[in-house]
Amino acid sequence: MTARMKNPAMVLPDAMKGINNIYKGIHQGGLSIELLELVALRASQINGCSACVSSHLATGRKSSVSDDKLFAVAAWRESDEFSEAERAALALTEVATRLADKSGDGVPDEIWDAVADHYDENQLAALVLNISIANFFNRVNNIIKEPAGAHWG
Repeated sequence: MTARMKNPAMVLPDAMKGINNIYKGIHQGGLSIELLELVALRASQINGCSACVSSHLATGRKSSVSDDKLFAVAAWRESDEFSEAERAALALTEVATRLADKSGDGVPDEIWDAVADHYDENQLAALVLNISIANFFNRVNNIIKEPAGAHWG
C-alpha cells in the first residue's frame, strides 16, 4: 500500500515542531516508556492504524517490553501481564479512544478515579496527552492511508 500523500506533519515543518514539543512534555511526565508504548499501541489497535501498531510494537520491543506483554495488549483484561496501574491506564485509553461510542460522560468517573489512584498529576497529564497524540496520529494516518512500516523524518 502507498500513502495518499506525505505525512502532513512532515509537509508543514512548524506542525512537526509543535508535535515534538508535545512529545517532549509527555516524556517529562514521569511515566515509563513501556506504559507510554502500551497505551499508544492499544489506541492504535482500536483505531485500526496499521502504521502506528507497527511503530509501537517496534518501539516497545526496543524499550524492552516483552513480546508476551505486547501481544496481550488487545486482551489486557484477560491477561496476567499487566499491573493494576497499567490496567487503569489501558481502561482510560479505551474509553478516551472510543468517545463516539458513549452517551453521557465520555470518561466515567469510576475509570478516572481508578487511574487517579495510581498516578500523580504530572503522570496523569502525560497519560492524557499520550492517549490524545496517539489518537491524533491514528486519524492522520487513516486519512492518508499511511502503510505499516512507514518511517517519518
